[in-house]
Amino acid sequence: MLLERFLPIGIQTFEDIRDRNAVYVDKTDLVYRMVKSGKYYFLSRPRRFGKSLLVSTLRSYFEGRKDLFEGLAIEQLEKDWMQYPVLHFSLSLMRITAVDDLGVLLDSILRDYEKIYGTDAGTAKTGYGIRMKDLVLRAHAQTGQKVVLLFDEYDAPILDTMHDEKLMESVRQKLRQFYSPIKDLDSKLQFVFITGISKFSQLSIFSELNNLKTITMDNEYAAICGFTRDEIVTQLAPEVENLAKAMNVSVNTALLRIKRKYDGYHFCESSPDIYNPFSLLNCLSEKKLRNYWFSTGTPTHLTKVLSQYTLRPEELEGFLASQNMFDFPVEMAQTPIPALYQSGYLTIKSCKGARYILGFPNDEVRVGFLQGLMPYYSHKTSNENEIFLLNMTGALEDGNVDDAMQLLRSFYSSIPYDAEKQDEDHYKTIFYLIFRLASAFVVRTEERSAAGRCDALIETEDTIYVFEFKLDGTAEEALKQIDDKGYAIQYEAGDKKIVKVGVNFENDKRTIERWVIG
Repeated sequence: MLLERFLPIGIQTFEDIRDRNAVYVDKTDLVYRMVKSGKYYFLSRPRRFGKSLLVSTLRSYFEGRKDLFEGLAIEQLEKDWMQYPVLHFSLSLMRITAVDDLGVLLDSILRDYEKIYGTDAGTAKTGYGIRMKDLVLRAHAQTGQKVVLLFDEYDAPILDTMHDEKLMESVRQKLRQFYSPIKDLDSKLQFVFITGISKFSQLSIFSELNNLKTITMDNEYAAICGFTRDEIVTQLAPEVENLAKAMNVSVNTALLRIKRKYDGYHFCESSPDIYNPFSLLNCLSEKKLRNYWFSTGTPTHLTKVLSQYTLRPEELEGFLASQNMFDFPVEMAQTPIPALYQSGYLTIKSCKGARYILGFPNDEVRVGFLQGLMPYYSHKTSNENEIFLLNMTGALEDGNVDDAMQLLRSFYSSIPYDAEKQDEDHYKTIFYLIFRLASAFVVRTEERSAAGRCDALIETEDTIYVFEFKLDGTAEEALKQIDDKGYAIQYEAGDKKIVKVGVNFENDKRTIERWVIG
């Protein structure tokens, strides 16, 4: 096994990473391009995607810390290292549960800089925007240099309070006052960079700051956060090789497995595949394929909201959307799509003109999200769902369809009578959730063929199961439709066994009435 390097798990400070001689995937060519081609920028990316590290890198660059960039791309690009006063504001330092909490946070950040640059008597009693303006003017006067403003997680207070519309509005107004002086300070500013998870509403927060260049969906900066495959192969090669040895597979197989688990993000039309950096670094450190990113924050409010919409979970595998459907201010949205996309639970799968296909980026996100959603459909606890899934998985691994369907029948029968609208789509959604969460299997609902669509297809290591459902019909009719429509024909040329299953749901009994296997 190769010598193990220090991986910066959870470290978001560029200086700390460089001082520790930790692994750093070099993004400084993009940093250089950005600071030399513009002045006001906004970037949104999902949580744990490297935004704070990018902001920290910008801070070190503008502070003139040339020593920290030795050996990186920017060392060869930058010829005139300058030192500027930098005001760095992180809005995620504390959770906001009341308007006064935001006041405490802003006051704390401003006070730290006021200790450096001074303040007039009584300034602490003025508005936060006025205090920031005073800081910029003082920093400029004392250093003779223009000031750099960096705002990390600008939207954290809004996301903290979205459950309470009145509180969110109060927080939004206070933030608007805080950011309002920026445009008027243009002659004193060298660079302004704002990051967050969600797209901002220009009118609600940055009404005066209308000169921001949004690079969230800019092809040029698609890879400024997260890792590309080329970066992994060239800059993380020793770690990938160690992972492959620990898994007892080839390097190419290891790369395929981490791709399926953590890859798949696209942030614009021509985006390369972007890997989740938090998950990938944890995987390479522990040498295990686990759900690292999702475990750091379950989207309970999103799963609750989604269960109230007509958009079914299986549709999240891939659905048609316009840009306005997902690239839209979260706090103004009438559907969960913008929040799901901007939070990283959906991504762009493909794009053709104005038509986008959105879907889950990878297996980690898909399984984690559906685990959070399952209780709202099954009305069972997460533990109860897990036990059931373990039993289902065991039955299908053994190729025992009858046992699997018996378990499924019992599962449906135990759902409360008035839990959900009991139609064919409801049954199919629960079926989809069950088999998707039995993650050893590939599940596709309404699988297309030349003759039409089967209701669901499940693919295991050696078997393809083709399912057709009927509601208050017969299992024989369902099985006959598989043959009549030729749903299984396209798989017959392969070397896997094909099993056709016709299933009938009985509406009165709210469960599976009968199934036949062909």
